[in-house]
Amino acid sequence: MRPILLLAVLAAAPALAQSAPLRVDINAGLMAPMPIAVPAFAPGNGASTEAGTTTQLGERAAQVIANDLKSSGLFKPIDPAAFTTAVGIDDVLKPDFPAWRTVAAQALVTGTVSANPDGGITLACYAYDVFAGTEIARQGFVTTAAGWRRAAHKCADLVYSRLTGEAGYFDSRIVYVAETGPRTKRIKRLAIMDQDGAGHRFLTSGQNLVLTPRFAPGQQTITYMSFENNRPRVWLYTLGSGRQEAVGAFTGMTFAPRFSPDGQNLVFSMAVGGNTDIYRFNLATRATTRLTTGPGIDTSPSYSPDGTKIVFESDRGGSQQLYVMNADGSGQSRISFGDGRSASPVWSPRGDYIAFTRIGGGRFGIGVMRPDGSGERLLTNGYQDESPSWSPNGRVILFARGYRSGKSGLWSVDISGLNERSIATPLDASDPAWSPLLP
Repeated sequence: MRPILLLAVLAAAPALAQSAPLRVDINAGLMAPMPIAVPAFAPGNGASTEAGTTTQLGERAAQVIANDLKSSGLFKPIDPAAFTTAVGIDDVLKPDFPAWRTVAAQALVTGTVSANPDGGITLACYAYDVFAGTEIARQGFVTTAAGWRRAAHKCADLVYSRLTGEAGYFDSRIVYVAETGPRTKRIKRLAIMDQDGAGHRFLTSGQNLVLTPRFAPGQQTITYMSFENNRPRVWLYTLGSGRQEAVGAFTGMTFAPRFSPDGQNLVFSMAVGGNTDIYRFNLATRATTRLTTGPGIDTSPSYSPDGTKIVFESDRGGSQQLYVMNADGSGQSRISFGDGRSASPVWSPRGDYIAFTRIGGGRFGIGVMRPDGSGERLLTNGYQDESPSWSPNGRVILFARGYRSGKSGLWSVDISGLNERSIATPLDASDPAWSPLLP
């Protein structure tokens, strides 16, 4: 699919009202989500596309947008059965605000879907403050007909951004490990899907065990560990071509890889002579630099978003705990001191928190702390909640939840510890990673 392009002009956007904008207070918790109306988008013309008629696409797009906003926990889409007015193409620019007030909608998301001469579509997205009767945002997206879902996600991101003041995260993907088979002989394959579960597909056959997939900043490459030929090694997978390539020709086992923010380096663990340390590997020069040298197991490295620091886990002090060091390996210091063990740290894309797995009392939970170790708090407390991964805007944490039955699945939780929800996958799921926003 070609990149979705912003329409240069939908129409001259009117000046926004001078009054205070309608805004969701994301710091006040998620107990009273904003009522929002998302009626079916009007057909800009009656043409058909390879993905359906513009009427059908308008209905589907509205459903995707409503589901995206609902999943955040910050919005409560109103049941379309309660609507007292339909939306035609003229109503998009001049909504019947009194009618929307009667169903208690505080915000309205509407728009049109039009077929273009080249076979593509234009999805025009509008958002309104119902009680003030003013426009909040408008933006248009041009894409292929098959790309209608991405255009809907971008519309939801626009609405989310204008109403919360934060960047959206709906136009993104998730890579994870899909699992089948008995506990003693699990088949583990790489799988990828949109953040809402659509577009699911497998990337590897399951012939070789795979673990810990992670996206590159540019989104077109995934790094992971594979047991090909029973040899644990770090690999790269190129999306689109499906090309797989082993990283380096190391004699020791390599695992737990992650990209640097600029995509030029990988950091991973390598076991040599009974000791496991963290190494940096330059993808262009193939140069390898050892970053830790202490005894024990140093693993699960994750860069800060500015690339200057790395958080990792180590048992050098007798139990799994979290440490932070400069990107060159200097200045190593412990930051976790809570009860139990701490593992699988990952730095927020905003840089304000580090998410991690807390292990203690026979249970696993997802927690967050400041980069200096302060402000530690647990967000979940499951039987086996582990492997946290941040949404692109640093607001939501994706994680894997294991059950006593041996089953496992993907869940997410808001950084406040609320809005915990399950993310459907066709098979058991573990080791999730959330991509940056798609380009």
